[in-house]
Amino acid sequence: MTLGPVMLDIEGIELNQEDKDLLAHPAVGGVILFTRNYENITQLELLVQNIRNARGDNLLIAVDHEGGRVQRFIEGFTRLPAMGRIGQLYEKTPKVAKQLSKDVAWLMASELRSVGLDFSFAPVVDLDYGRCDVIGDRAFHSNPQAVYELAHAFCQGMDEAGMASVAKHFPGHGSVKEDSHIDIPVDDREYGSIYQNDIHPFRLLIQENLAAIMPAHVIYDKLDKQPAGFSPYWLKTVLRGQLNFRGVIFSDDLNMHGASVAGEHYPDRAAAAIQAGCDMILVCNNRPAAIEIVDSLHGHIDPVSMMRLARMHGRHNTSWQELKKMQKWHQVSKNIQNYLDDPNLELNI
Repeated sequence: MTLGPVMLDIEGIELNQEDKDLLAHPAVGGVILFTRNYENITQLELLVQNIRNARGDNLLIAVDHEGGRVQRFIEGFTRLPAMGRIGQLYEKTPKVAKQLSKDVAWLMASELRSVGLDFSFAPVVDLDYGRCDVIGDRAFHSNPQAVYELAHAFCQGMDEAGMASVAKHFPGHGSVKEDSHIDIPVDDREYGSIYQNDIHPFRLLIQENLAAIMPAHVIYDKLDKQPAGFSPYWLKTVLRGQLNFRGVIFSDDLNMHGASVAGEHYPDRAAAAIQAGCDMILVCNNRPAAIEIVDSLHGHIDPVSMMRLARMHGRHNTSWQELKKMQKWHQVSKNIQNYLDDPNLELNI
């Protein structure tokens, strides 16, 4: 069965009939899970299996599970530090910080893979300019090279666990104060400043064969009047053309206020994102909008996008029980807990 271009959410801790009907729609290619979909490990494993039974193993199942304040599953999972905490360690001991970044990513990805999820939308590759509260300590650092080095280590850890990485939010969300969930941020910098700073880590990660990118719902008005996720200039001219990116482009959530510039009607937003260059679009926390969008995209097939999306399937099928028996899991989780308890401790890595 082919992958459709829409990733949507489900209502609760188990599938209802409307969820099942939507998952069977040919325009659907993925599901993103939230905290409301999680009760415990056993329930999550069953939910993931039922999602796959409703549509087939080809469906992509994802989550925002970055660490810090963006970690959807808490009870039973290892609590992960915010990336900014790792950036603070980089100031003192870069080598240890990079290893910690790799270990955090391996642990995050291993735990998610063991319950059947394909990937997490991570890492955040935005720079922390100290202006954007919605990014804040989700970012590793303010220095572009430090962000690249820590994000690269993070991607390596995810890859070792069998998970593809999604770098976000291209070309950079950290320079604007507004939150694109509730506002329409505008970045008035020139291209040279954005390229030298914010794009720097994205460019180097792309050279390392980065699997996927999520663009920002930010308008860079010196260059285009559309937010990056709806902009052929940013996605086709810059990302595909100048940076030679060959991976997946996921839209950010079309239900966010920052996406409203692309149209009042949700099918218009979906069409604009796909025409701009997105391979898969996200629509979350708005079931009527999800239904409108999938119906508007019935019959939409892009073989190139499907080939890219095939890279996002998880690898290394290790069960939760098998993972918890691994010496590496015990050592890494202990180190992370020690660091969360006392950042001044010497880490055993």
